[in-house]
Amino acid sequence: MKAQWFNEVKQIGEEKWQQAIGETGYPFAKYAFHVALEESGSIGGKTGWYPEYILLMEDDETPIGVVPTYLKTHSQGEFVFDWSWADAYQRYGYSYFPKRVWAVPFSPVTGPRIFTCLDPNGKSDAALGLYAVVGDLLTQRTQQQKTSSWHLLFTKDHVQEAFEGEPVLSRISCQFHWFNKDYRDMEDYLSHFSSRKRKSARKERTKVTQQGIHLERKLGNTLTKADVEFFYVCYQSTYAKRGQMGYLTLAFFEQLIASMGDQIVLVLASRESNPIAASWCFFDSHSLYGRYWGCIEEVDCLHFEACYYQGIEFCLERGLQHFDPGTQGEHKISRGFEPVFSHSLHYIDHESFREAIGAFCQEEAESVILYHQETAKLLPFKES
Repeated sequence: MKAQWFNEVKQIGEEKWQQAIGETGYPFAKYAFHVALEESGSIGGKTGWYPEYILLMEDDETPIGVVPTYLKTHSQGEFVFDWSWADAYQRYGYSYFPKRVWAVPFSPVTGPRIFTCLDPNGKSDAALGLYAVVGDLLTQRTQQQKTSSWHLLFTKDHVQEAFEGEPVLSRISCQFHWFNKDYRDMEDYLSHFSSRKRKSARKERTKVTQQGIHLERKLGNTLTKADVEFFYVCYQSTYAKRGQMGYLTLAFFEQLIASMGDQIVLVLASRESNPIAASWCFFDSHSLYGRYWGCIEEVDCLHFEACYYQGIEFCLERGLQHFDPGTQGEHKISRGFEPVFSHSLHYIDHESFREAIGAFCQEEAESVILYHQETAKLLPFKES
């Protein structure tokens, strides 16, 4: 097997990229997604995200996998927080940045991090050996470039088996996901709630319509320029409330509706034909991935409707089995989103820091496991 490094998606080219990922339907594996990140200026330049892609090939140079990695000069847009690690390095006179992340930029969604035709669904162990190979490559690269570390973010739980016996640290966190348990429709789904929780969910949905709000789900390839521009105002408004700017540019979203419109759904909320909120999701044949939300008018319960209930309805209509609505948010529990573990793996080159961070990860895991157990008790479903 061979491995080759590239600094731009177009250096690999769409034909080789798509050949490497095969039948992978995962939207964040698509050539179109990554080329849009680059061409829109969402990564590269002065963003602090500097791509270094690995193309994996057979000896005859047949592409069999693509690995997105990025040199980083900060820890923004990752959603696996290591600010305290960087601070510790600085206190002792060491440089934590640049570091390398092995991830999908700005997307805290669990999935394959080697996009390969050997494992198109990202579920089997068929390509597990590739992770060990890539891990060795990244460790060598870390030492050659004298960077501090590499970080594999939001990976599948079984991937850590590839690093058994290696100096790679495991870290867990907790998210909340929805699972389709053969529900016929929304009413059938809510019928599995306890009486009190079911009444509360119905009341939330009714409250939105009573305030004169109309919701519409539109596929990406039907969106107008005005739809995307309005969504972008909403997207930036979410960050503006925290005194920040959104990471992704308008050009990124405009490019995606042209190249990946069949894997995008936008929920638009309006009052008297005037749009007031929007929620952007990606989807494939199995899952819905809720990513970006914002509003220009605060409406009671609208966030729950636009970001959760509408997504669940879309899953039920399409027969999707899983809805990942993003990070954090205990408010998701009462709408039926179950606690799940998310996994990351970390190689820290400095041995003493590796030991200290490893001890931190173990202590943190104990708290995360307890939190997972406690939040599972709060789910709205009837006791079986």
